[in-house]
Amino acid sequence: MYNKNIKLVLAGLTLAYAVYQFIEGNIGNGIFLILIALVFVFLYFRNEFILLAFLRMRKQDFEGTKKWLDKIKNPESSLIKKQQGYYNYLNGIMASQTNLTQAEKYFKKALKLGLSMGYDKAMAKLSLAGIAMQKRRKREATMLLNEAKKLDKQNMLADQIKMMQQQMKKI
Repeated sequence: MYNKNIKLVLAGLTLAYAVYQFIEGNIGNGIFLILIALVFVFLYFRNEFILLAFLRMRKQDFEGTKKWLDKIKNPESSLIKKQQGYYNYLNGIMASQTNLTQAEKYFKKALKLGLSMGYDKAMAKLSLAGIAMQKRRKREATMLLNEAKKLDKQNMLADQIKMMQQQMKKI
């Protein structure tokens, strides 16, 4: 919605007005304005469109996810580095439904830019392993599967990893 720098300026202005409200004796207004400033700071680190796209993805609504991702016009300038990683991660999931080569590019770029959660890194590596396996690159797929297994500390992807290892034995 807003550029990342505008969000910080709005947070600073809101915080300055909150201090003014404290000086004037309006403690309730000051506290409320600090909470509003915290919302702007939160939205600096977590882009609102990416959050809404994740909600749509959770409901398996790929068209809605694509709609929210398309609202981000220039991700290189309007998102911080981790948000760019998640932007590419979501686009990779979307592209994996139709275009594996494009999905591979998105997942590699997402891993390069960085993902915060180990589960997301493991999922991206697992998806890359699946793409490599479909393109008959068994060595690369094995390496990516092992990395995904290391990153999946809660064993949330254990079944998918085992299934993919069994499929690789058939190749």
